[in-house]
Amino acid sequence: YNAHDTDYTNVTKDPERTGDHYHDGTHHDDSNNNNDGGDDLESVLKNRTIFFEACGLDVSKVAVSYQVHGSEILEVMAPGNYEGYDALITNIPNICIAVSIADCTPILIFDNKNKAIAAIHAGWKGTVANIVAKTCALMNEKYGTLGENCYAFIGACISEKSFEVNHDVAQHFDIKFKTYLPDNDKYLVDLKAANKAQLLDFGLQESQIEISNGCTVLQNDLYFSHRKENGKTGRMMAAIGLF
Repeated sequence: YNAHDTDYTNVTKDPERTGDHYHDGTHHDDSNNNNDGGDDLESVLKNRTIFFEACGLDVSKVAVSYQVHGSEILEVMAPGNYEGYDALITNIPNICIAVSIADCTPILIFDNKNKAIAAIHAGWKGTVANIVAKTCALMNEKYGTLGENCYAFIGACISEKSFEVNHDVAQHFDIKFKTYLPDNDKYLVDLKAANKAQLLDFGLQESQIEISNGCTVLQNDLYFSHRKENGKTGRMMAAIGLF
């Protein structure tokens, strides 16, 4: 794992990023990696195979979970399809763990000392449920992970400029992660900053955290966006493995 080599961190709609086929935003079979968007399951599985082969990996060595926007964490002992978890951790070599996203925040963590990893899906609910902090705490419990030994990547997601919410959502965020818009009585929320703060609290330094500047909404030609595409969209994938 290289914290500064993120070419394949997100599956995007850009053919030069995926080696796959571009689509026009109305039909997602060409690069969708999760069938939550309604695409044919066979096409989705084919896209996953293409993605992992592009990374030099066998899809049979991948562990994924059907995500529920919660804060449950699975310690992965074997590749496969799981359900009900929004974060995966492992210290077993030759397993790749992955999460799917289409506006929510993907966070990948590598413990360089204890050779352990995490893949986290953090929507706004997972973020306020402190899923990153909980994942780090479980890695500490299971593997002895400390922040000083970790590197993390926060991938493309909906940016602060695009994540406009009402008070019912904004009330769950600290003032430093939201901006009030008096003209329409709404707020802008910064999910990347909120999740980064949990990494910093665990002991990572700024230099150990890399953050994508990608926005799924503003760069919808590159990324799937649930909000921008009114729910009719595909899913990207963020993955990390020990090899």
